[in-house]
Amino acid sequence: MKRIAALILLAVMSFAGAATSARAQRISPEENARQSSRAARKQQKLLRKAAKKQRKAMKKFERQQRKAMRKANRHR
Repeated sequence: MKRIAALILLAVMSFAGAATSARAQRISPEENARQSSRAARKQQKLLRKAAKKQRKAMKKFERQQRKAMRKANRHR
């Protein structure tokens, strides 16, 4: 019984995989261009977000360094 269920499941999964790959090949050039530009915009957004985080971290580090320098100079 388990073997039959496993075989049926395998057949369904292979059919589903074949159907999705066949659908992926039928994308029109316009749709492909839309998807690639959407992906490019998403990538740019992620890069901007990462750069903003980096700038923020650098500012925080510089503030900490200035504070440590002031503290070190004060106790001389």
